[in-house]
Amino acid sequence: MNKFCRTIMAAGMFLAMASCEPLTMDTYEKNLEIPGHEWAYTYKPVFEVTVQPQDTAYLYNIYVNVRHRDSYPYSNIWLLVNTQFPGNKPVPQRVELPLADMSGKWLGSGLDDIYEHKIPIQQNAILNKPGLYRFTFEQNMRQNPLPAIMNVGLRIEKAGLRKNEKAIP
Repeated sequence: MNKFCRTIMAAGMFLAMASCEPLTMDTYEKNLEIPGHEWAYTYKPVFEVTVQPQDTAYLYNIYVNVRHRDSYPYSNIWLLVNTQFPGNKPVPQRVELPLADMSGKWLGSGLDDIYEHKIPIQQNAILNKPGLYRFTFEQNMRQNPLPAIMNVGLRIEKAGLRKNEKAIP
């Protein structure tokens, strides 16, 4: 076998091994459009995040993203966030997401009549089991459907290494 063929084979094997390496989760973000921009009780967006074994050594900050029109009639939104850890039943948590301050000024960034918010719901969360995590959001306001909500999403950012943990390569 000539030197060129050996070089090509070695490069191919290196790429094949590198492509099998699971990637770590530095940031997960997914946003879903609310059908008709009116969030009904029956629409329950689901976000699925796969945590690899090397990701379990870290802490994570978890956010809910909300995008709405200026015509949204409330200063907040209440959500039921159901979190299902690998192999467990979903755990519900009622969360208030503030969208405006006491004077009625929107807290998020705005462009024209559309506002976007990245609202923390958990800081330094521990995702200590590898596998599939499922987050389901339900709007939990008195009004149904909830008008002028355009998108909702989940963002998970790596916050740092847990104490007494070593990063797994």
